[in-house]
Amino acid sequence: MLVLLPPSETKHPGGAGAPLDLAALRAPELTPLREQLVDAVVTLAQDVPAARAALGLSPAQDDEIARNAALRQSPTMPAIERYTGVLYDALDVRSLTRAQRRRADQRLAVGSALFGVLRADDAVPAYRLSAGSSLPGLPTLRSLWKPVLTDVLAGIDDLVVDLRSGAYAELAPVPGAVTVQVLSERPDGTRAVVSHFNKAHKGRLARVLVTTTGEPDSVVRLRALLRRAGFHVEHTGGTELTLVVPAAAVPQR
Repeated sequence: MLVLLPPSETKHPGGAGAPLDLAALRAPELTPLREQLVDAVVTLAQDVPAARAALGLSPAQDDEIARNAALRQSPTMPAIERYTGVLYDALDVRSLTRAQRRRADQRLAVGSALFGVLRADDAVPAYRLSAGSSLPGLPTLRSLWKPVLTDVLAGIDDLVVDLRSGAYAELAPVPGAVTVQVLSERPDGTRAVVSHFNKAHKGRLARVLVTTTGEPDSVVRLRALLRRAGFHVEHTGGTELTLVVPAAAVPQR
């Protein structure tokens, strides 16, 4: 089983690992495009106004541009520890036991606008690049990634649980992957799509999938595993699961 997570805009700073070594990342088929994009991001960072425009940043976020400028020299840390936010808070990999962390390293991957896909233990620096960013002189990230990343993801033999958000899922589809929709249910039975806080629920779901010793190989068995873990999960056919949460469990922004 492979659980494919979305990245986050925010990243933990620093790290104790050696600088970025693209050749050491998994999926070496992606190395040429990774090299091209890293070069483009580093070059763009030399022109701060252009970088702000391309990355959708304000002057208060110029530190993000400085991170990009230092991409090749900055320290690294495992990808699963680099990303922050509500999904990663709910996943909380740093609280896992050693055995659970080994499973997390085997079962978790992160979609990335800069690297395509990262396995949990791939070492990366802090950076800023979103799926919707436009790098000067290059086609869209979707048009760059789709031809090469689709083949890599299609070659995964395990059951894939694709929790990526829309923009990252559009970089390359995963044929046959299980997807999860999160709905909140009100006391009167009506339901609504959970937007921002669906990330927290997906983070909890991902945590269950790395702490269990089970290895579901189909959407039906995955649903059964999640139900045993206490989730209200529905399956009406196909490869989509619906995770239903009480409306009271969805924080109000």
